[in-house]
Amino acid sequence: MSTSDQYIYQSGFGNHFSSEALPGALPVGQNTPQVCPYGLYAEQLSGTAFTVARSSNQRTWFYRIRPSVMHRPFEPYNKESHMVGTFDTRTTEPTPTQIRWLPFDIPNTEHVDFIDGLHTIGGAGDAALKSGLAVHIYAATASMNKRAFSSSDGDFLIVPQQGRLDITTEFGSLIVAPNEIAVIQRGMRFSVALPDGPSRGYMLEIFENHFELPDLGPIGANGLANPRDFKTPTAKYEHTNDEWHIVNKYQGELFVAAQDHSPYDVVAWHGNYAPYKYDLANFAVINSVSFDHVDPSIFTVLTCKSAHPGTAVADFVIFPPRFEVQQHTFRPPYFHRNCMSEFMGLIRGEYEAKQGGFLPGGASLHSMMTPHGPDSQTVERATKRDLLPGRVADNTQSFMFESMFQLRLTKWAIENQQRDHDYYKAWQSIPVTFNPNQI
Repeated sequence: MSTSDQYIYQSGFGNHFSSEALPGALPVGQNTPQVCPYGLYAEQLSGTAFTVARSSNQRTWFYRIRPSVMHRPFEPYNKESHMVGTFDTRTTEPTPTQIRWLPFDIPNTEHVDFIDGLHTIGGAGDAALKSGLAVHIYAATASMNKRAFSSSDGDFLIVPQQGRLDITTEFGSLIVAPNEIAVIQRGMRFSVALPDGPSRGYMLEIFENHFELPDLGPIGANGLANPRDFKTPTAKYEHTNDEWHIVNKYQGELFVAAQDHSPYDVVAWHGNYAPYKYDLANFAVINSVSFDHVDPSIFTVLTCKSAHPGTAVADFVIFPPRFEVQQHTFRPPYFHRNCMSEFMGLIRGEYEAKQGGFLPGGASLHSMMTPHGPDSQTVERATKRDLLPGRVADNTQSFMFESMFQLRLTKWAIENQQRDHDYYKAWQSIPVTFNPNQI
């Protein structure tokens, strides 16, 4: 798989960007002149309410060949959809048991694109109420052809596991490879091409607020995901008169509208509401250098804050390659019952706490207050090893979607043939070493 990226990006997180594909396409000194340069139309995309505090206000001005309103009416999508937007007793089921899935199947047909390859695993809340989140996977074999996708429900955080994604947006294009992520926010239209053929990955959708960098507190000004390493596309445009279909996710259901031109006719844009990508290899890891563990929140890349301080609608957390040097310490991730829900995926390699069974392209869910931790083999090794300084997770990348919400699972996820019904056995042979006569 190639890692080349032919596109040009702007650097930074949350910046007010400006980009133009033709010189002078951006109006000077105002947003909506009577006549825009090159005969373009001004159109605003608002990511927050007009009256949100200035520090949190997000919007972008497009200068495009045609306003995006030039389409025919939306109609229900005529293909079967496996996406869910309301997580209630009609659509989903709860379970507190530990669940693991082997790698999700990639379709054996040549004509499944990114939209048709999306399946909801589970979630919480209601997209119509802008409350909660959804966890999806995608497994696709074909590039999107004259189709664009957007969500009125929330922001997508996309985690490729197999195959690069060549993503065209109204802002420009991004190449997103495994071990990179992309965030495409509410209302942004995009198309996905598959330069490496059949592809698979994970997607987190948040129905409220937006992702931001976590506060660093006593860490200081630097560390974790640094703002300069995020990349936002630069303007490019298409001027066509061919038939396109706009597929919109609205309250968990799909609708489609036809139009006679490309949706990617934005010649210039400026604003702070834009898609971006990030290479997980740039994460500056912080860890304990004496004894015990720093809690896994120290590996947070992005967070979507809730109304409760210190508590997240969703955190995106990674477990990257790093040194481990703790002394007198059980070094694998500790046994845990959490007031948060933990959905984990594996991009490549072997996860340090479960070597075998948890495979790239698979996933696990440890629900709120459900016990979890390292498996029997990991415990055996960890209690007997010499605690020398060393490396952990080299050539590996696992991640976690963590949420304050209790997740409900779709029937597709519960009944999926890749579900590992023997997962509970991973802990059954942990030895009892208690001896009341020996400290």
